[in-house]
Amino acid sequence: MTSRNLHAALRPPSPRRGWVWWLPLVAVAVDVLAEFAVQGREPVSFMLIAVPPLAAATRGPRGTALSAVVCLGLEMWMAARRPGHFDEQHHIAMYVATLLIGVASVALSWQRERTRRHLIRANSVAEAMQRTLLRPVPRRLGPVRAFAFYEAGEGGTLVGGDLYDVCETPFGVRAIIGDVRGKGLNAVQTVAAVLGSFRVSAHEWQSLSSLAERLELSIARNSPAGDDGDPELFVTALVMEFPADGGEVRIVDRGHPAPLVIGPEGARRLVTAPGLPLGLGGLAGREDDTTVHALAAGEVLVVYTDGISEARDADGVFYPVMERLTARFRGERTPAPETVVSFLRTDSGQWSARSDDDDRAALALSLAAPAVHIPARTSLSPP
Repeated sequence: MTSRNLHAALRPPSPRRGWVWWLPLVAVAVDVLAEFAVQGREPVSFMLIAVPPLAAATRGPRGTALSAVVCLGLEMWMAARRPGHFDEQHHIAMYVATLLIGVASVALSWQRERTRRHLIRANSVAEAMQRTLLRPVPRRLGPVRAFAFYEAGEGGTLVGGDLYDVCETPFGVRAIIGDVRGKGLNAVQTVAAVLGSFRVSAHEWQSLSSLAERLELSIARNSPAGDDGDPELFVTALVMEFPADGGEVRIVDRGHPAPLVIGPEGARRLVTAPGLPLGLGGLAGREDDTTVHALAAGEVLVVYTDGISEARDADGVFYPVMERLTARFRGERTPAPETVVSFLRTDSGQWSARSDDDDRAALALSLAAPAVHIPARTSLSPP
């Protein structure tokens, strides 16, 4: 992106002309009509004092200053229509009040515009961070079709504590989904550490268990130290692999909700070997806990975070992910991953009776066709 395009992207958009935008013009028009209606018998110009603050709510400093000047001129014109009233004391006081309120309104307008520009730049930075951390998932990687969605639960934020990624490696297509305990900057920092490590280590370590250990190490190395650190920081995650020769999926479960597979008979839950979440692996011995499951072409593997499975309705009932997916997709032979994710996003949102502050993320993957074998390069895993 060029410098000119970057400045154009950060330039505040022009505000929409809603009903508030028209209020200053309406107030001036009403005051002028009232002046002609009373034929100067009653002073009505005092209403113009309110116009500059109304203009400051929707216009920039120049527009606000122009409204103050116009109102001051109208007040003088209306006073001049009544002989002897132009330089009366109360009229002079009104002129001064309009001038002072106009100056204050210009200052308020300038501050509002400054704040708006700051928020737009902050949102632009947050969007860039989100694209960096949670990059758009390609629709097709080798034999795998994929689709994902993410929504931050904390209002006004774009990045939270959920994570996912999919990449094509010499060992096949690999994917991860995870949920960081906690919120705020510590959670975002942990998301960045885990995703950064995954994007590098997924291409280097042949064993999924070894890959999970590398992710564990990245959390230990990048977790905040001192008083800002979280002694109970951990990440629940699923690390998955679709081998190049196809027909199966390999899964390492680190305390995350187990995957679902959607087929013609509906949804079924895969049995995994749950281990301790990432960040707590040092409390248990290391072993290869990879589970292997057959996956037919056209079946859709669905993984999600607890922001979906723990959404509650008005009666406090958790969202039944497997049952809802079964009811929707039973009988469909090859549902598209984007269709599955779109349904899960909409349906779980409608199920929730209140505005939850938990992040929501879902990832759907399916084998589109038999894959061509990709020769694996030397692994860093122990033999």
